[in-house]
Amino acid sequence: MSQTVSEQIIDILIKAGVKHVFGVTGDALNAVVEAIRKNEEIDWVAMRHEETGAFAAYAQAALTGKLAVCAGTVGPGALHLINGLYNAKKARVPVLAISGQVSRENMGSDYFQEVDLKKVYDDVCEYQAVISSAEQAPRVIQKAIRIALEKRAVCRVEIPVDITTAKAAGEHYLKTPLELTSTLMPNATYLSQAVELINNSRKVTIFAGEGCRNAKPEVEALAKKLNAPIVHSLKALDIFDHNHPNVVGLTGLIGNPSGYEAVHDADLLLMLGTDFPYSNFLPDKTKTIQVDIRAESIGNRTSVDVGIIGDIKPTAEKLNILVDQKSDSSFLESKKEKFLKWRKQMDKQADPERDNIPLHPQIFASAINRVASKDAVFTVDVGESTVWAARHLVFDGGRRMLGSFNHGSMAVGVPAAVGAQLVDRKREVWALVGDGAFGMSLNSFLTAVRYNLPIKVIVFNNSELSFVKMEMEEAGLPRHDEALRLNNPDFAALAKVFGGDGIKVEKAEDIEQAVLMAAKSDKPFIINAVVSPGELTLPPKITLENAWGFSKSKMKEVYLAAKGDRSQLENIKEEVKAYFD
Repeated sequence: MSQTVSEQIIDILIKAGVKHVFGVTGDALNAVVEAIRKNEEIDWVAMRHEETGAFAAYAQAALTGKLAVCAGTVGPGALHLINGLYNAKKARVPVLAISGQVSRENMGSDYFQEVDLKKVYDDVCEYQAVISSAEQAPRVIQKAIRIALEKRAVCRVEIPVDITTAKAAGEHYLKTPLELTSTLMPNATYLSQAVELINNSRKVTIFAGEGCRNAKPEVEALAKKLNAPIVHSLKALDIFDHNHPNVVGLTGLIGNPSGYEAVHDADLLLMLGTDFPYSNFLPDKTKTIQVDIRAESIGNRTSVDVGIIGDIKPTAEKLNILVDQKSDSSFLESKKEKFLKWRKQMDKQADPERDNIPLHPQIFASAINRVASKDAVFTVDVGESTVWAARHLVFDGGRRMLGSFNHGSMAVGVPAAVGAQLVDRKREVWALVGDGAFGMSLNSFLTAVRYNLPIKVIVFNNSELSFVKMEMEEAGLPRHDEALRLNNPDFAALAKVFGGDGIKVEKAEDIEQAVLMAAKSDKPFIINAVVSPGELTLPPKITLENAWGFSKSKMKEVYLAAKGDRSQLENIKEEVKAYFD
């Protein structure tokens, strides 16, 4: 029996190594879903919202480096994918989106649910195409796959419903390989300029990003030869072990003082594989070398003296051969000493003896760090959940961390955990999420229950959007209770209603046992962590602008509290209690 276009497409996806397609089906995709049903090598994962399907696909692509696929049907279904796909784009991971469309005869007639998706997705996709014939289908699908893999980008293919059931054609296109890889070598002239600059500098700091993921040994060897502190971006937190003698933490809004100072006190900054977006946390007068595979990243955030386009692994290998050994380690030692002191301070903040009620969220994060497996995957939502992960999780080789670190979207944590768990059902997957983000994505917990995925979800339940509160206060605004307050159910009880398991924790003495229960559970599990809304997540360096904004905010809150605004009074009391306990 001859194949349909849908069956041919699924065969191509299988050839590309795709195991799952995440989405919500509908009329234009029903033939595609049927083709998946008939094939044992690939599964349709029925999400409850297309956005979460795109987040799940992002997680698989980020975790494996391979192509991941999500799908949405005509109009509204395809539009729902867009936020999750933006996250994949900003994370630079290979994701293919398949979107349905009305039949060809109805296209352009303002038909029911018809949307000009190509215009909508123009900023998201590196490549997109509408399949206009069966002959064209294999060529378009394979081109999208190659571009997604080679450029680590989002591509989209649109299939009119009448094409999905048409007889397959164009088989001669199927011979071409799908994955074509290459290594970008550094230019010898620019490499020599970098070597000269490094040899003439006394205090060198390496600022390492996600681009170092496949070059960890080479970067660490270079740091050792230069006696250079390694400061890393948030996305590179799971690459560089905090116990390594050269690693001194991260910089940025949720960074630590040693990371911030190592970047600013250096006389040469060596940026490797990072397009760190926060220019205010980068020096503007320090000599800088930047290495990246993308020309557009060179000099994008700060002034650069030498720019090298190349993969980090071969570039670091060549630098390690060519640069002189540095004997003075005083700069590195001073930053490492400060980093170790900061880590001890973080340990004190996470001490279970700090049994204030509501609880300190740091205690939960630290307990998870102790209990979680050495190769656990952590999916982290935006906001304060990211802060606790960055400050209390230790990555010593096998662990991974996924999130919306460039796009900054809420609701990524739980669907990303679903995608990660489907890669390996035996690997521990922990989702660290705030109550606001969980409220947006709790439908993905239903998906985890349906597919019996033993994800472990900790919900930091402080009944407000706390990171937004901090942003308000930094801007000099008083806390706005109506905008920030959340009325939450018992998330642990909700987990049981959904068919999973869970526990509510309100006392410090119960935290360790709750985390152990989650780790051992063979069901999706929620820890409803009732925590203080008063925690202050301060940046590594307080500027006069920060201090003035916070002072104005506090003065306004005191004034409003004196006028009878009880929410302001409770907020002030919680912040004082959290800070001094």
